[in-house]
Amino acid sequence: MQKARFTLDPAFTVGEVNPRLFGSFVEHLGRCVYTGVFEPDHPTADDKGLRQDVLELVRELGVTAVRYPGGNFVSGYKWEDSVGPAEDRPRRLDLAWHSTESNRFGLSEYIDFLRKIGPQAEPMMAVNLGTRGVAEALELQEYANHTEGTALSDLRASHGDKDPFGIRLWCLGNEMDGPWQTGHKTAEEYGRVAAETARAMRQMDPGVELVACGSSSQSMPTFAEWEATVLKETYDLVDYISLHAYYWPEDGDLDSFLASAVDMESFIDNVVATADHVGARLKSKKKINLSFDEWNVWYLPEWEARARTFEQDDWPEAPRLLEDNYSVTDAVVFGSLLIALLRHADRVTVACLAQLVNVIAPIMTEPGGPAWRQTTFFPFAQAARYGRGQVLDVRVDSPTYETRKYGETDLLHATAVRAEDGTVTVFAVNRSRTDALPLEVALSALGLTRVVGHSALADADPDARNTLDDPERVAPHPVEGTALRDGTLNAVLEPLSWNVIRLA
Repeated sequence: MQKARFTLDPAFTVGEVNPRLFGSFVEHLGRCVYTGVFEPDHPTADDKGLRQDVLELVRELGVTAVRYPGGNFVSGYKWEDSVGPAEDRPRRLDLAWHSTESNRFGLSEYIDFLRKIGPQAEPMMAVNLGTRGVAEALELQEYANHTEGTALSDLRASHGDKDPFGIRLWCLGNEMDGPWQTGHKTAEEYGRVAAETARAMRQMDPGVELVACGSSSQSMPTFAEWEATVLKETYDLVDYISLHAYYWPEDGDLDSFLASAVDMESFIDNVVATADHVGARLKSKKKINLSFDEWNVWYLPEWEARARTFEQDDWPEAPRLLEDNYSVTDAVVFGSLLIALLRHADRVTVACLAQLVNVIAPIMTEPGGPAWRQTTFFPFAQAARYGRGQVLDVRVDSPTYETRKYGETDLLHATAVRAEDGTVTVFAVNRSRTDALPLEVALSALGLTRVVGHSALADADPDARNTLDDPERVAPHPVEGTALRDGTLNAVLEPLSWNVIRLA
């Protein structure tokens, strides 16, 4: 049985993990909001209509930033519709998801939701640069953030929110490279309006942090050229360029699916190279960081097939859309994507799991009924809890396997994070669907003496899932036999598994 190896040394690090790496995403899409986070008639609902059973799971998940209100939804969003008395808010057609939006959940409810998650939950607000522009972005910023004494700040106070919302992190539109986007623009058109909006928002508050739209995926025909053109216009005005990526087993190719992080890491490296090239051409010492503000496993072809069946005159309210039920296999790929983000923590300093509840989400609910954890809940919660500190440089020597999409690929995908107290957590995925993988880690330079714990998410049935009828079918389990002796860690990673090994 071949063994995988790597060495950890505190002298060789990638960078500090930004807490925003564990962000998520709430969009007005399907049941993410309505009967997801917000259900006034639910038995657990508080006086604001928020489901407290969901709030409890969100806290357990460890979410930090929450991107809102979209997503594709934002390109038709009128922020004014989402403020003031709920009974006075207009109902609108949502072109993005062919639904009717009631606006019962709006800006104030979003901020209240974040405050009830806890102080670690930061707003990440998107402005509409599809059907709107600079003026509307400034109005939203003033309403949300100005203290008092102006028409819009006083309007917020009259709506019951005397204190400003303090939104620091703003997305300048969403996926503007995509022809599916309402108000889709060329790179030149978007770069110009993004620069104008950024400049104006900084006039109101020089301390805002701004995310320019990058490509919707690495497979977009305009990829890289889009980033270069947009950053040429916005480089000195924004802090981040965005990336979006979703993965699923194409044509049943599970071996390539398990190696999805190969594409994610390539995507990150290519965007970094493009951004740095623009910076070099501009002779700037500034570095643009990356906001990977949509990522997940998403069975996209199934959604596209369903979308083709919609009746044109049917505009349902909060329909069941994109409610993927995740397997153990999906969770292992998901964990590998988390590892990819951590391995690039020097430049990926914001990331948002899309989405939070019901819609391709780690948390599922039933209207009037329970909430439960999907298989993907566990890798995210463990990474958010233990993946804080310095990411150590991990270069694996691993057995490989052959994939259709990515060629020869390592069976082991791993990273390690050293906390401030000196403890180390190794996150590791075994991509083999059939064989256990022995792992040896040399770490004598770290002064560690014991294994605190080793848990694995794996199952004899790789298609096992958590469902309404069996919500606790899948969960991480302890692994016996993992040992640390004389500065060397030895473990065995089960087939098709996500592993968390904690050392002190």
